[in-house]
Amino acid sequence: MSDHHDTESNHLPASVEEPIANPGLPAHKPRPTDVDVKAERRAERQVAAFFVLSMICAVLFCVAYFTLDIKDETDTFIGLGASNVALGATLGLALMFIGIGVIHWARKLMGDVEIFEMRHPAASSPEDREETLAQLSAGLEESGIARRPLIRNTMLGAMGMLGLPLIVGLRDLGTLPGKKLESTVWAKGTRIVRDVTGTPVKPSQLEVGDLMNAQPEGLVTLHHEEDVAEGEARGVEYLEGVDLQVAKSKAAVILLRMEPKDLTFSERSPQNWQVDGIVAYSKICTHVGCPISLNEQQSHHLLCPCHQSTFDLADGGRVVFGPAARPLPQLPLRVENGYLVAQSDFREPVGPSYWERDSK
Repeated sequence: MSDHHDTESNHLPASVEEPIANPGLPAHKPRPTDVDVKAERRAERQVAAFFVLSMICAVLFCVAYFTLDIKDETDTFIGLGASNVALGATLGLALMFIGIGVIHWARKLMGDVEIFEMRHPAASSPEDREETLAQLSAGLEESGIARRPLIRNTMLGAMGMLGLPLIVGLRDLGTLPGKKLESTVWAKGTRIVRDVTGTPVKPSQLEVGDLMNAQPEGLVTLHHEEDVAEGEARGVEYLEGVDLQVAKSKAAVILLRMEPKDLTFSERSPQNWQVDGIVAYSKICTHVGCPISLNEQQSHHLLCPCHQSTFDLADGGRVVFGPAARPLPQLPLRVENGYLVAQSDFREPVGPSYWERDSK
């Protein structure tokens, strides 16, 4: 029994001493700014310089916002939109210089003492709150912000100037639309032209069952000067740039021809709004504004590809399926000099609902 015990004792691991003693924390070495007043002042000026650079970049952001053109003739820089490049670069540099200044301040001028804290319960007692306030006060004292007015003032200036790009950017939220959402460029006598080509449409050019994407004259770019001159002679205004895109976003229509006997007339879709079975409706879904042109020829239903709202074009654009809450607005038509023209603008706003719109 004892022999067995002795055998086990012989195999017990012996305590092994650490091959290398724990050296502990290295000796603290003061920074040049801790022992040299000139180095301290130089670091302070460097930090202030970064904050001043941030202020300059914030001002340049505002200058770029108001001077670089993004409308009719967009300014470019190495093939990119100069406005986007300038706004992104200046705002990014303004933030970067503040960050560099704070880091440089912490590394060169703030307290440089290693500290540790024992873990403790997360409860917040009155003593803890008092200690936190004391630590905050000590941190402010160590940072030297009270006795370094140059750093303090330039940092506050840089952070204050950083608000300028944010305030200027609010301008892009735009002015209140007012009545602009209630109307389009369609007006009495406006010719309906084919999308892309811009050629006017005669009733005889549409067969029963045909569906055509169309625009009001003046929104389609014409490639022949004589066509433009002829349109201008009739008083057509050809839009460009942002105005063109805004007008196109609301004025697109679809033309559909069906047998006149298939049409159902009502107060919102009178008989005199169609021409030999040809009707025109807004191309913009009244649910969330998707462009629609999926035509079910036999049923005269128009299907939105986004959320499957379905409209009956033979019955005033009535919703027969899906989440759309309103019928498609119909454009009144007539014939003038052999071409299809609008009698007026839409009698109701096009597109999806918005806050200012009534509930009709």
